[in-house]
Amino acid sequence: MYITEEQNPKLVYLREKTLKLTTKPGCYIMKDNSGKIIYVGKAKNLHNRVSSYFRKGQDHLPKVWRMVSLVADYDFIVTDSEFEALVLECSLIKQYSPKYNILLKDDKGYSYIRISDEPYPRISAVLQKENDGARYIGPFISSYSVKQAVDEANRIFMLPTCSKKFPRDFKKERPCLNFHIRQCMGVCRGAVSQEEYFQIIEQAIRYIQSGSQESVERLTKQMNEAAQRLDFELAAKCRDRISAIKRASEQQKIVTEDLRDMDIIALSLSSGEACAGVLMYRGGRLFDKYTAFIGMEDEGSVLREGFITEFYSSREDIPRDILLDEPIENVELIERYLSEKCGHRVKISVPQRGSLVKLTALAKSNAGEQLSLKVGRTGREIDALEELAKALGLEKPPEYIECYDISNLGSSDMTCGMVVYENGRPCKKYYKKFSIKTVTEQNDYACMCEAVERRFKRYFEQSDEGFSIMPDLVLLDGGKGHVGVVTPLVRSMGIDVPIFGLVKDSKHRTRAATSDDEEISLSSYRKAFALVTAIQDEVHRFAISYTKAKHQKNAFTLGLTSVKGIGEKKAQKIITEYKTKAALREASAEQLAKTAGVNMLTAQELFDYIHGDDEQNGAV
Repeated sequence: MYITEEQNPKLVYLREKTLKLTTKPGCYIMKDNSGKIIYVGKAKNLHNRVSSYFRKGQDHLPKVWRMVSLVADYDFIVTDSEFEALVLECSLIKQYSPKYNILLKDDKGYSYIRISDEPYPRISAVLQKENDGARYIGPFISSYSVKQAVDEANRIFMLPTCSKKFPRDFKKERPCLNFHIRQCMGVCRGAVSQEEYFQIIEQAIRYIQSGSQESVERLTKQMNEAAQRLDFELAAKCRDRISAIKRASEQQKIVTEDLRDMDIIALSLSSGEACAGVLMYRGGRLFDKYTAFIGMEDEGSVLREGFITEFYSSREDIPRDILLDEPIENVELIERYLSEKCGHRVKISVPQRGSLVKLTALAKSNAGEQLSLKVGRTGREIDALEELAKALGLEKPPEYIECYDISNLGSSDMTCGMVVYENGRPCKKYYKKFSIKTVTEQNDYACMCEAVERRFKRYFEQSDEGFSIMPDLVLLDGGKGHVGVVTPLVRSMGIDVPIFGLVKDSKHRTRAATSDDEEISLSSYRKAFALVTAIQDEVHRFAISYTKAKHQKNAFTLGLTSVKGIGEKKAQKIITEYKTKAALREASAEQLAKTAGVNMLTAQELFDYIHGDDEQNGAV
């Protein structure tokens, strides 16, 4: 989207001011008419970066466009290095909370693990920390993870979850069902001493804090010591708890004993929105998770950098390893910033193989599912578009895709169908049909060029709602040849849309995508492959159906000329007036005479021919 002087009268002033701006690194501070700070950014070269906002004809993403339209002035702070600019940017964002920066606000609050202050304490998940003498562990960002950890600990260590008070309710009632199905140790029987109960509670707390590996090691040591003392009852209890922990670990796929402490970060993009997902692993198990909608849209690398610096700027618990789903440009700069902040070395990397790749996919899936709820799309649709962008090397997932296919019957009835997919779904109201006008002999390349050229001419005319939208991606049902002739044509019109061909195998099934110089396999991108196959099948169906309809119409038009006194022009005039056979059959002989400009005798013959066609086809 372009911004003009009418939309922001301050643009001329801002451009003149930027001409004199230094090329040194630093921070720039955008302000609105009231002087309020609305955006803070950093730059390796202040002149180049700030100029990109106000340059004539600069194409902006929607949210950047809205920010630039409000800028009345800006300030800047020069630094000695890009690293100092990064540190300063984080400080200014925390101080001013600008509207258009990535602001990570948790609207759900924090969660805590509560250990009640009573003779036989209970472990529970709560949303508020009270001044009630209880012991609290936290805060945690994800209430789901807290509740899951508490439920797991209560189940493994067979802790009571009923409403009874101990020792007040000892032996007042029979043990409940949980005791009989070995989900509770049966404290209500009065057979568990307070000292023994406290030991079990501490084991459960350590299990929550340190994970399954350390708990198994500790319980194994305790079991062996008990066995050596011939305390077989305690050894059996330890054995049962070890078995329960191992069963829980087997069922819980997000627990892995070989996993070091790390955070895994992934982004999901769709419909002009971005969502970041973080999985936090501590002690070999999923310790917490976090998802946040990012306030300002930009290319993926910039979004990831902004999220990382903002997310960790207010956190003390920064792990030594941070895994990303995609690489970032200034990785060494951000590693240095985080390392100096937390006092130990922090490494940022993108896993390429093995179980860590699956974990980044899990983090991305979490972010995608959260985003799907907001934008009204399924996680699968969002993933498919992201995979397609990755496979084709696009900067962002294509939200608006157009696909073209040529169909003909020899050198007659040559047509082109255009289908539109918006956010991964067919948008049939924008489908278009092209009847080829300038190509007289069968030539798929020439037909494709005519259709695409007419489509983009209509874009500049802005006379049709469907044609007024610039696509993020153009797909052609054809190989390198189609891309090779269409791409130069589109570029000559001043349009820089990515264009790819769709290649089929010998059985007419989608095989790969192609640019004008290489073929791109989609076999490793399952969801993207399924989407592209659906698009190619749909455009083929649409183009074929239009060709058949046009052929039938032309055949009927030609049939009208068999009536004496009806030539091609008069037959075409009749078809244009009535448009469908059904409407034509409703016309009387008098109406036909008036439309075609013929006498009643010819009109009656024409009427008889039309309704004779009814009898031939069994119509009543």
